[in-house]
Amino acid sequence: MTKQELYQKACMLPLLPGVYIIRDKTDTIIYIGKAKRLRIRVSQYFREGVPHDNKVSQMIAHAFTFDMIVCQSEFEALVLEASQIKAHTPKYNILLKDDKGYSYIRITKEEWPRLSFTLQKEDDGAEYLGPYTSSFAAREMAENAMDSFLLPRCGKRFPEDIGKGRPCLYAHIGKCMAVCGGKISCARYNEAVRDAVHLIRYGKKDILKNLTEKMNEAAERLDFETAALLRDQIRAIEKVSAGQKVVVDPDMEMDVCALAGTPESVCAAILRFRGGRLTDKREFVFHDTADIAEVREEFLSRYYLDDGEEKLPRVVAVDALPDDAAALHEVLEKRRGTKVQLYVPQRGDVARLVEMAHTNAVERLARESGRYAREEKMLDELGQLLGLPAPPQTIESYDISNWGDGSSVCGMVVFRDGKPYRAGYRKFRMQTVFGTDDYASMAETLARRCGEYEKFQAEAPGAANAFAQKPDLILLDGGRGQVSAVRAALAGRALADVPLFGMVKDDHHRTRAIVDDAGRETAINMNRGVFTFVTSIQDEVHRFANAYRKQQMHKKSYAVSLTQVPGVGPALAKALTDTFKSAAAVKNAAPEQLEKVPGVGPQLARAIFAYFHPAGGDA
Repeated sequence: MTKQELYQKACMLPLLPGVYIIRDKTDTIIYIGKAKRLRIRVSQYFREGVPHDNKVSQMIAHAFTFDMIVCQSEFEALVLEASQIKAHTPKYNILLKDDKGYSYIRITKEEWPRLSFTLQKEDDGAEYLGPYTSSFAAREMAENAMDSFLLPRCGKRFPEDIGKGRPCLYAHIGKCMAVCGGKISCARYNEAVRDAVHLIRYGKKDILKNLTEKMNEAAERLDFETAALLRDQIRAIEKVSAGQKVVVDPDMEMDVCALAGTPESVCAAILRFRGGRLTDKREFVFHDTADIAEVREEFLSRYYLDDGEEKLPRVVAVDALPDDAAALHEVLEKRRGTKVQLYVPQRGDVARLVEMAHTNAVERLARESGRYAREEKMLDELGQLLGLPAPPQTIESYDISNWGDGSSVCGMVVFRDGKPYRAGYRKFRMQTVFGTDDYASMAETLARRCGEYEKFQAEAPGAANAFAQKPDLILLDGGRGQVSAVRAALAGRALADVPLFGMVKDDHHRTRAIVDDAGRETAINMNRGVFTFVTSIQDEVHRFANAYRKQQMHKKSYAVSLTQVPGVGPALAKALTDTFKSAAAVKNAAPEQLEKVPGVGPQLARAIFAYFHPAGGDA
């Protein structure tokens, strides 16, 4: 339908509350909204001369038809809209994703373990606490635990660096136990790490009592160094606790929300107060829109209705009420089961907290604007350097990783708008290439990737899957040979027109140039921004491919060791490792645990156990 036809259809809608669903030519839902009066709201989208921001303009340009569901009240419309958005995740509705993702606290598995905050979970054998949805809270917990138990934060390695050099500044200001000084035993250090983990998991409820008892015991046996260390840890915990000042009523659960905007973006900042203290801060940036009122209305309902009761506090203080405040208030109280206060504070401490949330939103937009300006400039320079028609917003990169027996895998990483897009990362195991042949392996990988794209275009165009998206640029880890092999594999196919280059390294394994299939090299080391960016892509794809290779090697080594057991073939070895995760766990499993694995009966379970425990037989 044309825009005029859509407008005429909208003018025939009733003046009743309801939900409208806009679809594109492929019948895919691209936007879901609610309205007090359907005719007035929907007709505004398609009436000539009505100004819209960039996001709405794009949505209107792709709109082909719409449906509507009449509701009995605005309350029903709000609930229905929330459930429909959650079910269909339309492209032009706001996505409640900040840039933090999940966060973890990492404890390394070594003689002298280290504790740290991290945004990514690796397959490195370390213990990870989490995931935490708030990086703010996870970082605070890690910092408080290290402060409380005086754990080191430096780059020194223990025991190698013990006794080498003087303790660092953290030790001098009383924030590190100075392991490097040689006065802390490994057992005492590990005990401190265990206590720090306990503090993170369970809080300080019983830690102070346990530490006080240990301090008194150490003093009684005249172990004054241990007693002094424990005393310092007790003081540190008390100091950290005292530093977490109560800023509102200790019994109040409250969220403070404020929005700020620029001509291109809107940011919503939420400060969460629990037990009178600030426990979390979250920021959501929405691009291609400048309508703060519209974002506020959609954001508040989505934020508080998407995840059920977990996010519902007793008080929600906002900088301004949305148009649907009455319906939202009714929904919040129904979801929580008790009274909820939704209001705009006019004066006092809460009003100042709303202003603080607004300041955080403004600061985030300032950072975002500077970051986007840098990334856009860098992508523009890269596009000009490679002769591309436009800056490459989506870049895919590939690297082959081999190991000794001739097996190969490939890692694919995706960068969107200059940043890693980890949801688009993919792994490939070679299916047609045997032996070490980087050219053929790269050709097979890109041919399979192209096949996935062609499949989505035929069956589900516009799908959210990364394989359904066409990249603006493909970068291969390698030179002219890899580029030529891939160019031949893509000839005449859907990705044949995507710009394709190789990333060439120098003798020191640093990216020095980009090469095409004719062997023409484009030096990038003279442009610092482009050089740094391309190097980061090459480093990331190399890391990802190697991590996948190591993971496969571990699985393969587990399977090989298990196939030595009489009666256990490759398929059963894989089933065992999939169930127990490692060969060591299989070896330590009891017969009754082993026989629960599909394909392993009681007799074979006893045989496997006896193989690894010859002295104990099948007992």
